[in-house]
Amino acid sequence: MARDKTVYTCRDCGGTNAKWLGKCPHCGAWNTLDETIAEPPPGPGSKNNRFQALARSQPVATLADIEAADVARTPTGLEELDRVLGGGIVEGGVVLIGGDPGIGKSTLLLQAAEALSHQMKVLYVTGEESGAQVALRAHRLGLGGQQLRVLAEIGLERIQATLALEQPAFCVIDSIQTLYSDQLTSAPGSVAQVRECAAQLTRTAKASGCTIVLVGHVTKEGALAGPRVLEHIVDTVLYFEGDTHSNFRLVRAIKNRFGAVNEIGVFAMTEKGLKGVANPSAIFLSSHSEPVPGACVLVTLEGTRPLLVEIQALVDAGGPSPRRLSVGLERDRLAMLLAVLHRHAGVSCADQDVFVNAVGGVRISEPAADLAVLLAIQSSLRGRPLPKGFLAFGEVGLAGEVRPAPRGQERLKEAAKLGFTVALVPKANAPRKAIEGLTVHPVERIEQAIDAVRQMG
Repeated sequence: MARDKTVYTCRDCGGTNAKWLGKCPHCGAWNTLDETIAEPPPGPGSKNNRFQALARSQPVATLADIEAADVARTPTGLEELDRVLGGGIVEGGVVLIGGDPGIGKSTLLLQAAEALSHQMKVLYVTGEESGAQVALRAHRLGLGGQQLRVLAEIGLERIQATLALEQPAFCVIDSIQTLYSDQLTSAPGSVAQVRECAAQLTRTAKASGCTIVLVGHVTKEGALAGPRVLEHIVDTVLYFEGDTHSNFRLVRAIKNRFGAVNEIGVFAMTEKGLKGVANPSAIFLSSHSEPVPGACVLVTLEGTRPLLVEIQALVDAGGPSPRRLSVGLERDRLAMLLAVLHRHAGVSCADQDVFVNAVGGVRISEPAADLAVLLAIQSSLRGRPLPKGFLAFGEVGLAGEVRPAPRGQERLKEAAKLGFTVALVPKANAPRKAIEGLTVHPVERIEQAIDAVRQMG
């Protein structure tokens, strides 16, 4: 019997090569080529034609003549999920949601499917569980499920036939890694199967107007498993984040063609499923009865939502090679800020271990956290707490200047609403009108900020 021809496929980008290489020649990733059976070329008119249009072709038109109407949205019934999606689901949209096993992806989508089933036809396709297991989860969550249709199937062609027969307006595929197409010989979960199944389902969504949600597995590095082309095909990419030992979960939008990116939704895991958190700032603030050294509150922006997060720093005597460790913030930026603190403010941590943490497990990527990080470090080093009700934000440059943060007025108003009384901000973010209950100290340089805090203490 003739041996099947094999090729090496990159699990990141889906590119193929005739022989194994340590580095993918297409995307440059290392150790990502896996041996797979080469697929025969599709014949004329074959359904397995990847170059078919994802939707019905449109005539060429002038851009100025095209009507720019806002897309209609249908709320899912879960306010935090709607916030991340940009207001609700869009007809014909394809959403990819990924997260660690057991984080709550299926629970969230089952709750959303149940809420939507009261206003439209909904189909829940499960490839990882049986229908009885889905019914058991719904019973545990207190969901009725009288109008929710469920299909336990992993064959793509049979799923497409069911979609054509049922004609739902909303469909959940849990998960894309379990599906396989009869047109391909590779195993479910392979790069070819994931890419082809996602492309076929996207084509179905665009042609029928059905909103499809794909659940995706993640790798040990935390990225979505499968080729990166999967994220380019879909309209929205959501990441489910959080510690399985904590009750709180974050849903973050990484890509959204119909809304803002970097929006987050905050949920609490309860016995009755995931519930939206009305005041997420409370999660990220420690409950100290009195101010403690090394803690500084920051107002950060996640999409359109201002969040108050406590930055904690611990400076301790180190050895000949002091450690620099940050959780929730960039480690390289921490090293840069320590150099700025030494050069321009005269505060040296060269022989000290420095540990920085963002409370609550949130990840902060914006540079507006710089000033809060430096003040927390200085507070821990001196052993003196910052004033009660104190907060700070602002980007710190290598020249020691404190640069403004975007939408500073909204940050200050959110802080005042939560009872903070003293704010240290960049001069350009100083409010033109006084904010009731909040005293604002504008600064232009890091040494001015350090001096201002010493005068307050």
